[in-house]
Amino acid sequence: MTAQPAIRVQGLCTSFGRQRVHDRLDLEVRYGEVLGIVGGSGTGKSVLLRALLGLLRPERGRIDILGHDLATLDRATRRALQARQGVLFQDGALFSSLTVAENVQAPLRERFALPPALLDQIACLKLALVGFGGDAGHKYPAELSGGMRKRAGLARALALDPEVLFLDEPTAGLDPIGAADFDRLIRSLQQSLGLTVVMVTHDLDSLGATCDRVAALVDGRAMIDSLHGLRTLDHPWLRAYFHGPRGRAAAAPLALGA
Repeated sequence: MTAQPAIRVQGLCTSFGRQRVHDRLDLEVRYGEVLGIVGGSGTGKSVLLRALLGLLRPERGRIDILGHDLATLDRATRRALQARQGVLFQDGALFSSLTVAENVQAPLRERFALPPALLDQIACLKLALVGFGGDAGHKYPAELSGGMRKRAGLARALALDPEVLFLDEPTAGLDPIGAADFDRLIRSLQQSLGLTVVMVTHDLDSLGATCDRVAALVDGRAMIDSLHGLRTLDHPWLRAYFHGPRGRAAAAPLALGA
């Protein structure tokens, strides 16, 4: 743990044509926390995630990740920094022609010349971390349920032992039981591995179950607080999001201490 944030965004500005998405957005993610990112359609949640991953260059502003300014990195340093980050995309983004184990091994094969036996051992370990057992590694993505594909994608995101984990709508498309199980898995992995997690989500239950703080993207900027703190702020979108029917339902277990 350190006083410096794991991720710092300062004065971020992004636009598409005449549409301003982020307007001098500031954001900090502390080491070892789970930060949820929420916002209405068009508020730039996915755009922010792409900028944090270095897939999109903002018009203005600075992004520092693990002490590195993304705008100043040479190719070797950028590649080394990417190895310290893991990403779970919304649909898992697995290679359909590879087995589950081969998908997990893909980042390792790209960076290291490891013997096949060691690759198999690492893949088995990572799959066990996310709840796979037996010979699941020999299956192909098409043979898995949606929830299992997400777990396989998570195992691949953990293949290089990252320090920072980015999650894009991790519980989207899951039934309530599967989503709750995935929430518990994320929190357990974050605590046991000491991960810093940034999670884009619409799921109010996930916010309460996994996040230490929440960043709400409104009016081109980020309002960051605890989930309880954001519920108390007086802003039209925050009121509609947190105090609408779904927000009230999600808040009920929290009020009861569940």
